[in-house]
Amino acid sequence: MLAVTAGSYVPLYGDKTRPVGVDAFYMDEYPVTNEEYLAFVNDHPRWRRSKVAPLFADEGYLAHWQADLVAGEQAPEKAPVTNVSWFAAKAYCEAGGKRLPTLDEWEYAARASEDNRDAASRPGFNRLILDWYGKPTRLPLPEVGYSFRNAWGLWDMHGLVWEWVMDFNAVVMTGESRKDAGGLDPQLFCAAGALGTVDPADYAAFMRYAMRGSVQARYSVQNMGFRCARDIEGAAP
Repeated sequence: MLAVTAGSYVPLYGDKTRPVGVDAFYMDEYPVTNEEYLAFVNDHPRWRRSKVAPLFADEGYLAHWQADLVAGEQAPEKAPVTNVSWFAAKAYCEAGGKRLPTLDEWEYAARASEDNRDAASRPGFNRLILDWYGKPTRLPLPEVGYSFRNAWGLWDMHGLVWEWVMDFNAVVMTGESRKDAGGLDPQLFCAAGALGTVDPADYAAFMRYAMRGSVQARYSVQNMGFRCARDIEGAAP
């Protein structure tokens, strides 16, 4: 795990005059891999594909694995595990004495480019992210360490998989942006969702919020994985 020092940022749906503070925390250098998740389900049978309760994972859970304890050709050992629900990702992190990162922690750490810890306003950086968002996901996925190592030392925050966060549904988007945008003009429909943002040009962040608003905790998505975090006080990486 790597340390991300304390700081602040302005969320997509926030107030420019009131940045959100983020305490220092540890975050996994890479997304969790199939190899690591296989060890977890081996030790925790309730999270095996054939054993998991429907309440905690839908029918897509680990659907690309060959069997309960065999990841197979579509899930290489060093590739990020996907098709795991929020419940499963949370359980994995807790089993290792960790937790899922919060939305603010993830967004704060993900603003970093290779050489700048706050590159979110750079057009080239957002273009790089959007280029990945526009590509279809095909299995098998590449191994972790595929995209780039950002200024915090974290690999693949963008360019490999979407990632679960602890409070992924903190910003609920119903799809009816005229409702989501609160007091904005109800005639603006989809445009109202953009006008309610701090930076309407930050389409990459908008897509992440939309993605989070479209899933439920039991959903398993082919291109969604996760990594773990940990409070920094009194903890060793």
